[in-house]
Amino acid sequence: MCVQQGVGHSGIGGQAGLRRLWLLVVTAIAAGALALRSTDATLQLALAASSATLVFISTGYIVFLLWDRGRNRVSADGVADFIAKDAAPSFIATSDRQVIYRNEAALKQFGEGGEETLAQALRAHFANPVGLLYRLQSRATASGNAREEVITRSGPMRLSVHQLSADRLLWRIESVATREGPRSTHESMALPMVMLGRGGTILFMNEAARMLVGERVKSLDRLFNSLPLTPGTVTEIATAEGNRQVLVAEVEAGANRRALYLLPPPEGAASPNELGWETFQDLPVPMIKLRPDGTVLAFNRMAGKLLGVSLRRDSHLSHLMEGLGRSISDWLQDSLAGRLVQKSEFLRLTRTDQEVFVQVSLNRISEAGEAALIAVLQDATELKSLEAQFVQSQKMQAIGQLARGVAHDFNNLLTAISGHCDLLLLRHDQGDPDFSDLVQINQNANRAAALVGQLLAFSRKQTLRPETLDMRDTLADLTHLLNRLVGEKVTLTLSHDPVLAPIRADKRQLEQVLMNLVVNARDAMPAGGEIRIVTEVTALDQPLERDRVSVPAGRYVTVQVHDDGTGIPKDKLQKVFEPFFTTKRTGEGTGLGLSTAYGIVKQTGGFIFIDSELGRGTCFTLYFPVLEGQPTAVAKKPPASPDQSPLQRSDGVILLVEDEAPVRAFASRALRLRGYTVLEAESAEAALKMLEDKDLDIDVFVTDVVMPGMDGPSWVRQALKQRPDVRVVFVSGYAEDNFGQEQSKIPNSVFLPKPFSLTDLTTTVHNQLH
Repeated sequence: MCVQQGVGHSGIGGQAGLRRLWLLVVTAIAAGALALRSTDATLQLALAASSATLVFISTGYIVFLLWDRGRNRVSADGVADFIAKDAAPSFIATSDRQVIYRNEAALKQFGEGGEETLAQALRAHFANPVGLLYRLQSRATASGNAREEVITRSGPMRLSVHQLSADRLLWRIESVATREGPRSTHESMALPMVMLGRGGTILFMNEAARMLVGERVKSLDRLFNSLPLTPGTVTEIATAEGNRQVLVAEVEAGANRRALYLLPPPEGAASPNELGWETFQDLPVPMIKLRPDGTVLAFNRMAGKLLGVSLRRDSHLSHLMEGLGRSISDWLQDSLAGRLVQKSEFLRLTRTDQEVFVQVSLNRISEAGEAALIAVLQDATELKSLEAQFVQSQKMQAIGQLARGVAHDFNNLLTAISGHCDLLLLRHDQGDPDFSDLVQINQNANRAAALVGQLLAFSRKQTLRPETLDMRDTLADLTHLLNRLVGEKVTLTLSHDPVLAPIRADKRQLEQVLMNLVVNARDAMPAGGEIRIVTEVTALDQPLERDRVSVPAGRYVTVQVHDDGTGIPKDKLQKVFEPFFTTKRTGEGTGLGLSTAYGIVKQTGGFIFIDSELGRGTCFTLYFPVLEGQPTAVAKKPPASPDQSPLQRSDGVILLVEDEAPVRAFASRALRLRGYTVLEAESAEAALKMLEDKDLDIDVFVTDVVMPGMDGPSWVRQALKQRPDVRVVFVSGYAEDNFGQEQSKIPNSVFLPKPFSLTDLTTTVHNQLH
């Protein structure tokens, strides 16, 4: 037994403590010597007092040092006596992992290393002892103990640590016996297996793999002659007896690890038939043996589990999977002839109970001189789901960008059309023969503006005005309009939770969502029926996972819109929220209703789901987060007093900056009609040039946000440095949240979305001035 006491480095009794002690003693001696040599009585007294103080501190430190060492020694001695004959190798080490004691089992297995660290003692048995020891010690410092099982060269080991004191830890290393279990465990299987880590490092090789290779290798390039690997194909490995061909099968092992099984090559002397198909029954890789015509000869348990009850002997591969884009028979013939360019294919199983995708690799084998095929399968459902989700996301993003661009340009055009129509209406009364035509132009311009708003809603870029809402009040205000929408054949019923929590949303946009859902429900029941709207508070204790969406845990107000209509086929359910997708005939709908509802709900922070069954009806479910805590009061604009009505003439100087000439012409005429003095600029640079005149007095900036060259917020910030009291009105065909952060940094600024009417513009400017 080897005991190395007092070898601490970081504790109070370690070498650092001794150095501090010697420094105090030397300082005390120096102070005493100076006191004896000094002729100044005052200085002599001060140095003597300092020397005495340092001697007192040194004495106290020595006492504390001896006490601390004794305490640690007693603790270590007690534990050392207890574990001296323990069969498990044990170490006592300091907090910086310097070994101060090892029992007989540790001496026998790890040897006597002198004043070495624990990591140095274990480096011959553990691949990365420093990281492992640090991780365990950190957990032990927090909880008092920690342990972890690690795969080593000599098999699985359990390393545990217990904290004895602030500077002493007990480490134990135990061998973990191989667990009895099914033959599918890695080590108990006769099949060679290699475990790979995150970066392709070989973490573990079972006995069969070591016997096949002839040694333990640590990297893939030392094992395989060609990289990268393609699972399900035959490749060449380097062994002690030369190069050999193997069939590589890959299985996910969790924690970013992969298990590679090195199977006998499917073609040649060691075929699956000669080895016996039973060899592959417990392999955790789905495999099917096929005739050249695609008839199933045999399959293992994992293949039966993956393909379900439809997988039987003598069944044809074309009845089991589909989606290749060509006939299964042609694919099999190309595999037999060696004409395959792509080694694996993604196919969809014909299972009716669930949707499953598989990646299939075909390998030719020879049995008694006759050709056959081995199909190696991998479950690719999650991969295809992520791929479909990514494609859908890319498509929706592209359409959203297109919608935003179109909406911006249309908003500029509609502003000019509706604005000049407003100017014409001011010069015509109801008796004028042109008045009705102007009203029609105005109404259709407003309808076009609503359609553009739907595009922005789909792309989640419309301007929202959120407020605290009670869903019961919102539906009560909307009931009259909804009853008119559904007609006489359809009955509308509402059911509310007695205690309904508030939510935060844009009331106008939320009403648009409900109207779109009710109209769709009505159209799904041409012969009449009942539409039920149910609201309630739902508490999710766990996140809700459905339709590739995760709804976080929490409280939600749910709104369900049920109908008894024709229902929606399953293959169309995933498309109902796409813009311009509609099952209605031409002229009956734009295909924007549900995509608008989807965009508004998502921009509000909610979720929308659909459940439908053919012939039974459809149910849309909306989730809105409950507004927790004190509801936020909504600031409402006070009604304009008669003497401040924007219809009356006003005075003030307006600088109008707009790059679209028709919009600038309408806005300037509208403001001049109300008595304002308007200065026009077609760009930000022209506006700044105009403001160089110090005698020019400006009351309000009215500027577009997006312009060629310098944008609106940029030039306004520069102008406000010299004119800080000027108020600002930003106008844009884009949504406010495109530059909301920029606007919030500019004082006394408001936003006016396009298209705006004559009254909208003059009212906003009037409110800014007053």
